Amino acid sequence: MELDRQLMAAFLDGRFQQRYGRESCLWRFYAWHPYAVTIGYNQDISGIDMLKCSSAGIDVVRRPTGGRAVFHAEEFTYSFFTESAAQNAELYRMVHEVIQLALERLGIQADFCRSTLSRSPGGAASGPVSCFTASARHELQVAGRKLVGSAQRRSRNVLLQHGSLPLSARHKELCRLMALPEGEGFEEIRDEMERKTTSLEEILGYIPEYSHLCEMMLNAAGQLHGIEVVKLYPGDLSDILEHHEQTIH
Repeated sequence: MELDRQLMAAFLDGRFQQRYGRESCLWRFYAWHPYAVTIGYNQDISGIDMLKCSSAGIDVVRRPTGGRAVFHAEEFTYSFFTESAAQNAELYRMVHEVIQLALERLGIQADFCRSTLSRSPGGAASGPVSCFTASARHELQVAGRKLVGSAQRRSRNVLLQHGSLPLSARHKELCRLMALPEGEGFEEIRDEMERKTTSLEEILGYIPEYSHLCEMMLNAAGQLHGIEVVKLYPGDLSDILEHHEQTIH
């Protein structure tokens, strides 16, 4: 999350665009070790049982983006950065169109959710409810069950969008890590996540190779928008990020 803050800062002061061009954008793909719970920028952290997380060796960290809690275990995570005057909702749809095309390469027909939350994708969320039990317009679902959860943060014309694509059903274990009121069990939340969410393993019967997912995402971005895709590695951005103290708070 700290690296994503630093990358957003590099877009805000123009360091990234100076290197790669004014109309460049950035996709970052990553996974989690150790596993972690992230909470939305405005979410109350008291909804998470910190003792349970600590005992299980699970980190808890606040995202710079909005939304509700997510348990990042076996998943494919992305961050998307761009400087654009386009509306948040338009960029939200565009990012998910890339993911939708990549999923087609796996034989998965993902549809856009039609429901609209009472808040924007980057807005505040109350309560400990999982990000995956609430769907916004243009999020992706398969057979009515949510497959990709995303959230946004905008500062001036720079947008950061986070998203989670569960590889297995382990994201549903979030219900065990919530701080629930006395006498209230996690069965209801667990059942809701079972009904409303899914994962690649549940759809395909296997977990695709992480590197294969990365390649499909890169190919989909290039194909959908007719752009040149340049693959970067961690060291390629070190000189842009080093010695710069500005971060997004």
